[in-house]
Amino acid sequence: MTMSDKRRQTLIKRGFCAVAAACLFALIQGCATQPTRTQSSTDYASSESGSADSGLAESGSADQMSSEHGPGAKGAPGHHKINPYFHTVTSTTEGSVTIEGNTIHYHAVAGLLIVHPKGWNDAAGKESSDNSGGDGDDPPMGSPHEHHAQKTTPEASMFYVAYFKDGESPGDRPVTFLYNGGPGSSTVWLHMGAFGPRRVVTADHTHTPPAPYQLVNNDYSLLDASDLVFVDAPGTGFSRVTPGAEKAFYGADQDVHAFSEFIMQFLSKYGRWNSPKYLFGESYGTPRSANLINVLETEDDTDFNGVILLSQILNYDGSPDIVRVNPGVDLAYELALPTYAATAWYHHKLPGASRSLDSLLTEVEQFAMGDYATALRAGSTLSSDQRDAIAAKLHDYTGLPVSYIKKANLRIDGGQFEHSLQGDADLTTGRLDSRFSGPSLDPLSERAEYDPQAASIASAYVAAFNSYVRKDLHYGMKMSYKPEIPLYRAWNFQHQPPGSDTPLPQALNVMPDLANAMKYDPGLKVMLNGGYFDLATPFYQGMYEMAHLPMPKKLQANISYHYYESGHMVYAHAPSLKELHDNVAAFIASTEHQQSNQQQDDQQ
Repeated sequence: MTMSDKRRQTLIKRGFCAVAAACLFALIQGCATQPTRTQSSTDYASSESGSADSGLAESGSADQMSSEHGPGAKGAPGHHKINPYFHTVTSTTEGSVTIEGNTIHYHAVAGLLIVHPKGWNDAAGKESSDNSGGDGDDPPMGSPHEHHAQKTTPEASMFYVAYFKDGESPGDRPVTFLYNGGPGSSTVWLHMGAFGPRRVVTADHTHTPPAPYQLVNNDYSLLDASDLVFVDAPGTGFSRVTPGAEKAFYGADQDVHAFSEFIMQFLSKYGRWNSPKYLFGESYGTPRSANLINVLETEDDTDFNGVILLSQILNYDGSPDIVRVNPGVDLAYELALPTYAATAWYHHKLPGASRSLDSLLTEVEQFAMGDYATALRAGSTLSSDQRDAIAAKLHDYTGLPVSYIKKANLRIDGGQFEHSLQGDADLTTGRLDSRFSGPSLDPLSERAEYDPQAASIASAYVAAFNSYVRKDLHYGMKMSYKPEIPLYRAWNFQHQPPGSDTPLPQALNVMPDLANAMKYDPGLKVMLNGGYFDLATPFYQGMYEMAHLPMPKKLQANISYHYYESGHMVYAHAPSLKELHDNVAAFIASTEHQQSNQQQDDQQ
């Protein structure tokens, strides 16, 4: 979604830094056969007799909670309703999915885990819930500590749906944790559009008609390569944060601690400590992953086999959305230019003869980091002749009028480009996927007022998941699913990178974290995926960030790159979804047995 000029200026006047203003540009996302039955337990859960919340993780539909006793409820003494958003009941179902011609049978488990802020005294938590057999998830029902714990313990619940392939040993089978970003986004997008066993069908580059929507077998679910855990961040989806505890979870580092604690609990609950492990983050999920993998390695002593990044932004100084309020830092204009060119190419806005996208991008990338970067660094000392020459080249690569480019001082931000490229037809170009277009809300505006791609597909995803989670997964009948929550005012972007004593008052930059993790574990493999038509997190920005990670050059060999003729949600384009699936499956297959591969290399 796009921030209006009025809102930008209001935030700046209130003293918000560019980082806080960036929240308003939240990177919003920044399914198999009918289940046959709901059962009382799964092989995975029942094998963990000492799991963190085994006393409360009984199987069943979440709407059964309303008649039970539990914390956080109101009513007569001794008879309290459980708050369903903080009760760790799980629902287990069975299903099957056909992936590229092969049928896979699986168990799906939907439920919640309870997490706490960094520094929480877990000993005190256990003391108040000794009789529950849990790990502080819920006090014993009707205990004298019940209301005290609810009032004094800041906590969050994190909703997940885990898919376990039948017939596999949990200890050997890879497991991948997937999440979208925002911040403030649930993981409905990756779940229903990319890798879940069912997929919602949407129009490729136009507005999807309203319901009824099609929910079909996902031929490209990732369940053939790995067990999957789709996780909703605190406050999103069915996840919740206790009132008054928002600051403890809504921040770059606070959020990562919650995800780290979730993963630790999940590995114990389902016996997956010895499984090959992967993180898959999209959009804001990519800085979360870079931060998270460093925490998992250095604080939790838990190595992962790989980190998979989709639509990357590790350094917010490179964002074309906030560059206008960060004068003197022109890098974002350079990194966005290849995406501007790809978008103009797609909409047939480039002057001259048609050419291949690959050859165009190679030329534009060289210009962006060469003559264009030199001109921007010159600032007001740039000569008139040089200014004219650069403006003419920008016209050739963007299709924008030379007069407009000069008026913009050779610097066009994302919102300006989205509004202007097809402005002569009163059309706004998509931000998350620039293949999409929609009627301009205000033809006289300087910047885009909305994102046509988000408007085109969001309803289908939200409706499909709300139906699927209740009818197929048998969860959440009396609960409300929040696909997105507005966190732009609440999110704390200040981050404490490795080696710093305190969080730094600057734009979020987790490049040091990813580099530190790759140095701490030199065997860690990283996979970067991006869409050529993504104006929210331009593909060339991800390439630039990876090339500038502060680490030995030899570790660059641990990074692989894949790009697609799609947008931010690469999987919204069906041919790109197949490519993404095949690339990620190959990445997992090549990294899940690194120890065996290393032993073979040593013997040779």
